[in-house]
Amino acid sequence: MAILLAVLALALSTLGLVVVAVRYWIWNPDPLMDLYGGREVINIGHRGSPEVAPENTLPSFVAALQQGAHGVELDVMLSKDGELVVIHDFTLGKTTTGAGLVKEHTLDELKQLDAGSWFGEPFIGTTIPTLQEVIDRLPSATLFNIEIKGQYIFTGGVEQAVVDAVVENGLLDRAIISSFNPISLLRVRWADHRVPIALLYSPDLPVFLSDGWLVPVLRPEVLHPRYDMVDEAYMAWTRNKGYRVNVWTVNEAAEMKRLIDLGVDGIITDRPDLLRQILHERGLE
Repeated sequence: MAILLAVLALALSTLGLVVVAVRYWIWNPDPLMDLYGGREVINIGHRGSPEVAPENTLPSFVAALQQGAHGVELDVMLSKDGELVVIHDFTLGKTTTGAGLVKEHTLDELKQLDAGSWFGEPFIGTTIPTLQEVIDRLPSATLFNIEIKGQYIFTGGVEQAVVDAVVENGLLDRAIISSFNPISLLRVRWADHRVPIALLYSPDLPVFLSDGWLVPVLRPEVLHPRYDMVDEAYMAWTRNKGYRVNVWTVNEAAEMKRLIDLGVDGIITDRPDLLRQILHERGLE
């Protein structure tokens, strides 16, 4: 029975994928991307600035902007009571004083945890932020790359919650919703076709996720390949198809320069300060 239900779920998801794709092709064949604002390369702080503050916390996001990032990349998932919280791992042990799964805790319970002491004494008492707290805390010009965490077909409605947050906060021209999970991106597309989406992928994923095979169906505005997948041929293909390219996660100066020379549109980095320096030297800041 379990196998039958899994097959049925997959079939329904596939049908939904086709319906969403057709709906998007008909209603929104060439969406405009205002997010880049005329910049040749955007500087995106990966989980903020995780080398100077605990990742995915308000101090980290503030630090990234102070170091020259145009925007921040952050990870979201739902708490037990349906609140969007910003944290990378599905479990609490790595970056908080808690244990167990994030989804098994209410927001009040999560707020009791310390998300900064593991990084250093100055950050004792730092808490897991909600997505709304991050949006409210950062300047109005901040760009947001919101990554939906989810490995499975059924994700508890996180996609609709993120879309609602983007729309209600007026972020349609300042936010990208990204995910490794194509089903999540299809749900975002279905919820509101105006919201830009980005497909994350890397060569160490299963074959149907590792090389952007689903790009023609998803038709994302942006591609998010791992940086070492990008070369001249890749960039020629993306330009021919009209996709923007933001690469992750790039922390070495030589690699930043190589990717800028290739023409990527954005770089997601743990070192927004280093990227700012390179962009400034090249007259791109």
